[in-house]
Amino acid sequence: MKLALVYPLAALAEIGGCFAFWAWLKLDRSPGWLVPGVLSLIAFAWLLTLVPAETAGRAFAAYGGVYIVASLVWMALVEKTTPDRWDLIGGAVCLIGAGVILFGPRA
Repeated sequence: MKLALVYPLAALAEIGGCFAFWAWLKLDRSPGWLVPGVLSLIAFAWLLTLVPAETAGRAFAAYGGVYIVASLVWMALVEKTTPDRWDLIGGAVCLIGAGVILFGPRA
């Protein structure tokens, strides 16, 4: 699977899984939310194994930047809260950092 697809899908799976727990514990939703939440978190972990990196730590570190941006998109689309300029600047910095980690020249 292409990296441009793996990281966004992993972010969606992780955020969706974590949101299921958030909904159950913070929004008083049914414990039934936990079933798709756990399945989503399993999908997240599996998707990260598809990242073509030589070390798990590097794959996870680079994913962090994608996760931050995806969380801001989630906030805007699902929670209906518009990210402010500092959210957007911070997300851009994190995404640039993820690119440096993934694509920086290695000795």
